[in-house]
Amino acid sequence: MTISSDSAARHPDAASRVTVSRGPWATAVGRILRQPSAIIALVVLALIIAATAAAPIYAEYVSRTNPFATALSAKIWLDGQEVLVIQPVTEGLGLGTIPIGPTWGPQYFAGSDSLGRDIMARILYGGQNSLFIAGIATTISLVFALLVGLCAGFFGGIVDTVLTRLLDVVWAFPVFLLATSLSVVTIGRSFDFGLFEIRADSIIIPVLIIGIVNIPYIARPVRAQTIQVRQSEFVTAARGIGVPSWRILLIDVVPNVLPILIVFAPITVAISMILESSLSFLSIGVQAPESSWGTIIRENQPLLYSRPWTTLAPGLAIVLTVVMLNLLGDVVRDAFDPRMKQEG
Repeated sequence: MTISSDSAARHPDAASRVTVSRGPWATAVGRILRQPSAIIALVVLALIIAATAAAPIYAEYVSRTNPFATALSAKIWLDGQEVLVIQPVTEGLGLGTIPIGPTWGPQYFAGSDSLGRDIMARILYGGQNSLFIAGIATTISLVFALLVGLCAGFFGGIVDTVLTRLLDVVWAFPVFLLATSLSVVTIGRSFDFGLFEIRADSIIIPVLIIGIVNIPYIARPVRAQTIQVRQSEFVTAARGIGVPSWRILLIDVVPNVLPILIVFAPITVAISMILESSLSFLSIGVQAPESSWGTIIRENQPLLYSRPWTTLAPGLAIVLTVVMLNLLGDVVRDAFDPRMKQEG
């Protein structure tokens, strides 16, 4: 639609009423940014990521402790007096020791574990591994789900049959049971691939396990969307004029499938974080000397009743992160596919 100069002269506000249509990506982003819940989720997640990234700064300049070294005889100043981090028990028979509880100050803000290590500093360091594992595992899941779903849905035939049956095999196992089984099989084992080696205590192992078990849950919707796009009129027209299949796949199919990956990304990160925490709590996830929120809960389980913050603090970190990811996932889903919101 064009506006002539004479028409514009007679109606000077006509040009201002002409709206420029935005693309689907810009429209979806606009919907997300208009939701207060999405802004809250993004801000909280950004703060969590920033806090974990600042773990070395916190340990060196705030808590002034080494979160990886035992400090059974360490002392700190508290309320104007010097106190032991690992204190003797004064109740009952007075036998044994107990770590100091939350000071709500710079040092030992959330208390100490049984080895005299600052829980808050360990939570920040453990959060680095928890977020890293969840993020990289999600990336692996999304990339391989995209490849498998595109190949199965676009080429069809024997390719679709083979790939779909392989997905069915993985789909047949509950995700947590499969992740647990793979972790038990691989725990304590190193893998030598010639050019590189994966050590038994490497966090790459839980990353790969979690990334693999999530693939079918994303690949199936990708395959369904690919089949729908492949059967659309514009793809049929492109084939009719001789456009190569690879070009149709990259130019026409992939852009219409990517929104599915974006919708699945936040919820997959949340699921991956829960899986990692569960496996680490069972001692088949992150291995020492590495730590994560799940390993911190496992290590301090004996202190649950006497020093509950040693386990509650990492548990609350997991809950807060997962809730924010789910909140963001709901908004992203509604933004990229408003029909799902109406159907729900």
